[in-house]
Amino acid sequence: MSETGSSASGKNNFEINTKEVPHAAPITSLRTITSRRVGEVNYINAKTAHDDTELLAEIGYKQELQRHFTKIQVLGIAFSIMGLLPSIASILSMSLPGGTVSLVWGWFIAGFFVLTNGLAMSELASAIPTSGGLYYYTYHYAPPKAKRLLSFVVGNSNSLALIAGLCSINYGLAGEILSIVVIGKNDDFEITNAKNYGVYAGCVVATGLITSVATVAVSKLQTFSIVSNLLLIALFFVALPVGVAKSNHMDFNDASYIFGHWENLSDWPNGWQFMLAGFQPITWVIGGFDSCIHMSEEAKNATASVPFGIIGSISICWILGFFICIVIAACSSKDIPGIIGSKFGQPLAQIFFDALGKKWAMAFMVLIAFCQFLMAASMMTAISRQIWAFARDDGLPFSKVIKVVNIKLSSPIRATWFGAVCALAIGCLCLIGTQASSALFSLAISANYFSWMIPNILRMTIGKEIFTPGAFFMGRISPIINWISISFELFIIVLVCFPSIQHHIKPKEMNYSVVFIGAVWSLSAVYFLVYKYKFYSGPKSNLTDEEYEEKVGQDVLDAILSKHEE
Repeated sequence: MSETGSSASGKNNFEINTKEVPHAAPITSLRTITSRRVGEVNYINAKTAHDDTELLAEIGYKQELQRHFTKIQVLGIAFSIMGLLPSIASILSMSLPGGTVSLVWGWFIAGFFVLTNGLAMSELASAIPTSGGLYYYTYHYAPPKAKRLLSFVVGNSNSLALIAGLCSINYGLAGEILSIVVIGKNDDFEITNAKNYGVYAGCVVATGLITSVATVAVSKLQTFSIVSNLLLIALFFVALPVGVAKSNHMDFNDASYIFGHWENLSDWPNGWQFMLAGFQPITWVIGGFDSCIHMSEEAKNATASVPFGIIGSISICWILGFFICIVIAACSSKDIPGIIGSKFGQPLAQIFFDALGKKWAMAFMVLIAFCQFLMAASMMTAISRQIWAFARDDGLPFSKVIKVVNIKLSSPIRATWFGAVCALAIGCLCLIGTQASSALFSLAISANYFSWMIPNILRMTIGKEIFTPGAFFMGRISPIINWISISFELFIIVLVCFPSIQHHIKPKEMNYSVVFIGAVWSLSAVYFLVYKYKFYSGPKSNLTDEEYEEKVGQDVLDAILSKHEE
């Protein structure tokens, strides 16, 4: 069977015999054929690929990193980044200004919508499991004329989101470490912005060092992180209630207080304050699930393992987090302003101190800080993979230097330290003050949600005809879940750009995430249109024609030609 096409120039003439594909036409011709299909980069079918290496070749890349991560370890990356109890400790000062209603019900309600985000992302990740993830999906489903620009902006936004996530985790870690010092010195220690940044910088460097090791060691760290976090949560569920029960000056709060106490400590209307205080915390805590995507090229059976990691980590954190919020509301003082303004600098440290005393409060904060450090290490791992993947496609400045993989360790060491340097620079917000530092949290949320929303919208609109499901697909309910997810993502992007107060805003109260994220989106677009368009062509294969032919096999080549003949 043969088919002939022609053009005025004669450049597009071809004759292909499907029984002799490898010899009848160069593989570059096959790539040209598929690239002409609207919104399609390569022929990719996760269900028919024989193994991870073949599927990665269909996506366009050679296997450079070793696949050590099991399903549980992929879940462990996301669960470790979420951290749960350490994360809740970091954002408690954001939740409590809306009272226990925002703390408890804000978590539960927003958690449902976060799960829809994860379900939608799992479909994308299962169909095309690559470390580049979001910017690759954007390119794959975008209209031809907008592919490169949208992919470039999303790639930068996703990189910023992960770096901002690392910043916020290490900022929380610095606060926890300093709270331990304050408790240990009986309040005879002053926390300053400079001290905060100094500890923060040390934490960033430490996480960079611990993740600059072989991939197999990093994968084992995830199992250890899961066990550590679960043991910490179990200890929390036992120790805090027991401490309150034995206390002479504290009593448990009743159900009406836990589930119904409203307190608005801002000048926003009650409804808006409920969402600011209730929705922002969980969207930050359960915001690291896309880290599973960035481990796609190191995961075994990635088309199934990555969705398992995303959905599993969200579900566990949503449910356990809801009960943690209930226990905090039941075991804390009713003096919410006093808890938020604690001399320890950490509301949860004050709650532990009130219920358990000095020694137990210090012990708990040490354990929380340790688990938060594991969070930061896991986030640094995810950052390095995203930066490496984006640099591999020449999406970053100095890409030729950054994309080099340390062959001995099978790890992108240079990408790791590029992320660390960026985190040290953005973390200078710590020097401005507490309100400015809170922008690290909202910046991570807004950049993340933008990076998730764009490929999802494209897949559900322009690219819906070329979407080929992987091992995970929701079937008939898929459009419903995806559009709920898109709507929530858009709402959250707007929500987190609001400052904590609406009147008399001074530089210290400014929400600097608006400045950062707006600059990244606009400057990325301008940078691409003025200069980077010469070099960034979107995700590009690093396979030679011979490697592509060998890796994908005859079945895929036949399928490519069959689709073209349609």
